[in-house]
Amino acid sequence: MESMLNKLKSTVTKVTADVTSAVMGNPVTREFDVGRHIASGGNGLAWKIFNGTKKSTKQEVAVFVFDKKLIDKYQKFEKDQIIDSLKRGVQQLTRLRHPRLLTVQHPLEESRDCLAFCTEPVFASLANVLGNWENLPSSISPDIKDYKLYDVETKYGLLQVSEGLSFLHSSVKMVHGNVTPENVILNKSGAWKIMGFDFCVSSSNPSEQEPKFPCKEWDPNLPSLCLPNPEYLAPEYILSVSCETASDMYSLGAVMYAVFNQGRPIFEVNKQDIYKSFSRQLDQLSRLGSSSLTSIPEEVREHVKLLLNVTPTVRPDADQMTKIPFFDDVGAVTLQYFDTLFQRDNLQKSQFFKGLPKVLPKLPKRVIVQRILPCLTSEFVNPDMVPFVLPNVLLIAEECTKEEYIKLILPELGPVFKQQEPIQASNMILLIFLQKMDLLLTKTPPDEIKNSVLPMVYRALEAPSIQIQELCLNIIPTFANLIDYPSMKNALIPRIKNACLQTSSLAVRVNSLVCLGKILEYLDKWFVLDDILPFLQQIPSKEPAVLMGILGIYKCTFTHKKLGITKEQLAGKVLPHLIPLSIENNLNLNQFSSFIAVIKEMLSRLESEHRTKLEQLHVMQEQQRSLDIGNQMSTSEETKVAHSGSQIDKVFNNIGADLLSGSESENREDGMQGKQKRGSLTLEEKQKLAKEQEQAQKLKSQQPLKPQVHTPIAPIKQTKDLTDTLMENMSSLTSLSVSTPKISASSTFTPVPSTGLGMMFSTPIDNTKRNLTNGLNANMGFQTSGFSMPVNPNQNFFSGTGTAGVTTMSLGAPPTMSNFSPLTIPPASVKQPQQRPTDMSALNNLFGPQKPKVSMNQLSQQKPNQWLNQFAPPQGSPVMGSAAMGTQGNVMGQAAFGMQGNPFFNPQNFAQPPPTTMTSSSSASNDLKDLFG
Repeated sequence: MESMLNKLKSTVTKVTADVTSAVMGNPVTREFDVGRHIASGGNGLAWKIFNGTKKSTKQEVAVFVFDKKLIDKYQKFEKDQIIDSLKRGVQQLTRLRHPRLLTVQHPLEESRDCLAFCTEPVFASLANVLGNWENLPSSISPDIKDYKLYDVETKYGLLQVSEGLSFLHSSVKMVHGNVTPENVILNKSGAWKIMGFDFCVSSSNPSEQEPKFPCKEWDPNLPSLCLPNPEYLAPEYILSVSCETASDMYSLGAVMYAVFNQGRPIFEVNKQDIYKSFSRQLDQLSRLGSSSLTSIPEEVREHVKLLLNVTPTVRPDADQMTKIPFFDDVGAVTLQYFDTLFQRDNLQKSQFFKGLPKVLPKLPKRVIVQRILPCLTSEFVNPDMVPFVLPNVLLIAEECTKEEYIKLILPELGPVFKQQEPIQASNMILLIFLQKMDLLLTKTPPDEIKNSVLPMVYRALEAPSIQIQELCLNIIPTFANLIDYPSMKNALIPRIKNACLQTSSLAVRVNSLVCLGKILEYLDKWFVLDDILPFLQQIPSKEPAVLMGILGIYKCTFTHKKLGITKEQLAGKVLPHLIPLSIENNLNLNQFSSFIAVIKEMLSRLESEHRTKLEQLHVMQEQQRSLDIGNQMSTSEETKVAHSGSQIDKVFNNIGADLLSGSESENREDGMQGKQKRGSLTLEEKQKLAKEQEQAQKLKSQQPLKPQVHTPIAPIKQTKDLTDTLMENMSSLTSLSVSTPKISASSTFTPVPSTGLGMMFSTPIDNTKRNLTNGLNANMGFQTSGFSMPVNPNQNFFSGTGTAGVTTMSLGAPPTMSNFSPLTIPPASVKQPQQRPTDMSALNNLFGPQKPKVSMNQLSQQKPNQWLNQFAPPQGSPVMGSAAMGTQGNVMGQAAFGMQGNPFFNPQNFAQPPPTTMTSSSSASNDLKDLFG
């Protein structure tokens, strides 16, 4: 790698040194920058040709340099002769101006080391192209080394040389004297130009007389640079010391032979014995046959033979050569027309440009790019000609690589993209560009697309011409995939929508919808749902074509895998829009069927998706419900007990009394029961429940219990009225302190929700007198010294709604009742109603599978005080008034006993008076009325 870099460095250094030494101090370097050595030309290829640019204008030029070191071997007078010959040729070329002659841009300048002048940009000399690389740099450019002439180039090049000689012979009255491949230069565009007028001979006669050209005798003692090339020189120069215009035509024939014979001349001349060589050459020319010209194309072979004829008068002149059929090639004629294009008017140009697309495919790419393209782009300065030139330029662009397009064509198209005047030409330009839009977007860099190409498309969408709008809308889908998404979303789509809404042309509106439908796949789903679909509802017209376009967009969005319409959009926006459109009167049967088919498909998917969603939600709810039940059953007992205790404490603290008492062992027993209720049941517990169910079933099948008839016991006078006693005692309850309750061994409670207990104990203290009898009145339908309530296992009166459990509540009377006075029985004067047996079937259902501990016969035989003692609280505990018993608006509190919604606790069940009653005061009667209505 390092060796390669060193070699490259040495090469660059050497080239720079060569250039510096070649032009050092020459006045040409004041105005021109000299570049790389590219070719050689002139007599003996003595002139080195360099690339160059003009400093002031940056215009590209070719710099011809003659290094005086080449003639160091000669004597001074020989050097002077060579320099004079070179100067004469350049000066003569500078004075002549013709398209077929090399154009001089800066005259000859001489310095101590070199001669230099500047011309139009040059590619190489014909000799270099044919393989003569003398006086070229050591590293020959591949462009020259691999250069091959096409037939059209050869034909048109020889035609150009013929035209140049015709100009010299007819107009200037001059013989060139040295027409050779070294003096034919190919410029940058590939045109063949004549130079090397070192040995030109002008006519000695006045212009109105027959031209006469003096000729110098060949002097073999002169340096070779002071003599013409004898291999291309006519025989009369040497043998008869004469020259005329026909002598140049002989040289042209020799050049044509060399061109078709890989650069080798027809005869090789021995310069040491030139006269002998020319004599032998003359003899061969007189016997020249077709076999000697096999390398020359047949259609021009006879003309070349004529040009090489020994007799000058037989040779065709330059004007005749330009008219031979060989040069009537369509490519040569086309190139010739381009060279004379500046002489044509606009009508002639337009006709020529219209037919050019048929010719371009027949021409080689290099010829098109080098020769035709520059001529075409030069016409862009003429606005009227742009619509005729542009199709040909774009046709050439299709054959170019992207790099060639960017370098050669795109810079010339920049002003055309923005051209808006004249209007007719501008519209034509828009149409042409739209037809080639895929080409532009493919080969144009992204920045230039955004800056030049897309603005032109936007201008076409907003053009007043309906034809341009239609064409633009039809073409946009063909290159939509090449447009970047932001440009499409923010610039292109809004203009298409405006064209659809604002136009008065039905065709533009329909094409807008069709265009949108075709480019939907390049858009984002939510942009379509949020921007495109709402736009469809803004379209005012109801023509069938418009409606079908709307339907097409809906259907495309609905069925496209990338897009799709959500069921919310379907239900809320799409179907409410489509259904009214489907019954428009303008639609025919097929169009209506199309609408209905899409609507049915949308409804089907809407139903399917929503049903699936609801089914999934239902499954999730069922799973969540089962998880909740499992979580409830697996909750630890400690958490439940603590929660229950906190709720009970909160309820009892609100009323300042504690109704429950018991031992720690009973609390543990209560906890065990709660755990059994809420946890997974063991086998023994399940057996116990099964036995209880069997016992309950047996009790239901038994006959209802019938209490025995007994004789009322005479009233005892010592008794006091219980109501007055209770009223007196209740007045002192407010001053009593609340002691810690102890739950009796026979009392068991499950956790009670605060709401239920609030219903039990929310009665104010000052309502005690009115509500006292509610818990003790004989209208309850049962009187017992103590009662046990086994509740139905399927109903929990103290748990939350819907929670299964078994609750048993029993109240046992202590042996004493210290806080209460004796119960007063009404006087004997008040007659007791006749007792009748009571139907206890309802109570059987109420108490469940277990029977009351005390039979109704025993209960009826007890004394009132004994009956009351069954409800007395433990000694030292607060008085259980009506509030404590939960008599808020119902017997024993419906909430406390789970009476809410229980048919057994309906007040209608207590409408009939029980068989035995107690006579109470009028206040007790009022209380009963308040309670039962």
